[in-house]
Order: sequence, then structure tokens, then C-alpha cells
Amino acid sequence: MSDQHTYRVIVRGKWDGLTPGSRAELLAEVDEHGLSQLKFTPEGSLAYDTALHSFSYRYVIVSDAADGEEMAAALAEDKAETALRAAGLGYRDLRSTATDMDTMKINRKSR
Repeated sequence: MSDQHTYRVIVRGKWDGLTPGSRAELLAEVDEHGLSQLKFTPEGSLAYDTALHSFSYRYVIVSDAADGEEMAAALAEDKAETALRAAGLGYRDLRSTATDMDTMKINRKSR
């Protein structure tokens, strides 16, 4: 059995084919999805702005270390796709970056 690692994954994409109704709904909730609301969570944190050009999700993914960052990124993209489809929102060009928090080196300033 492999160790479990915690990954922070950012999934980015572009809105595509939004209906007038979905655009209106997104714009009505834009204040709830701004940069100040961003958090890495297992459920995902959605962020976008009033231009409705692009968006990002931030996820915490716990996965086998042997599977690496690629698997964590794939799992996060799947979660984002599921959430977007459930909300009836069109998207394209998903891409992601993952960071293994268990192996990340923290540089502390010396005093």
C-alpha cells in the first residue's frame, strides 16, 4: 500500500456556450466567487469575474503518492467537469496544475 499525499490542484477553463439564463445566474452570484472567496477544499472553490471569459476551481485531493500529481490533476478535472455539467454550464479548455503539499519545500527567512 502506498502513502497518501495531499495535493492542491487548480483547474482552469473557459466558459463556452453559456445561455442567457446561465450568464444571468453567474453574474448574480459573481460576488460569491471572487478572488477573496478562493480556498482549496475537497468540494472545490469556483472563481470567476464579470467578464465571464474564464474560471478556476481550487481543490484539495488526497491520493496515493505513487500515482503522483498527474492523477491528482485528473481527479480534480473530473470533479470540475461533474460540477459544471450538474450546473448546466458550458466550458472548454480545461487544464490543471497540482502541487504535492507533502513534498513541498518551505523556505523560511533566516533572522
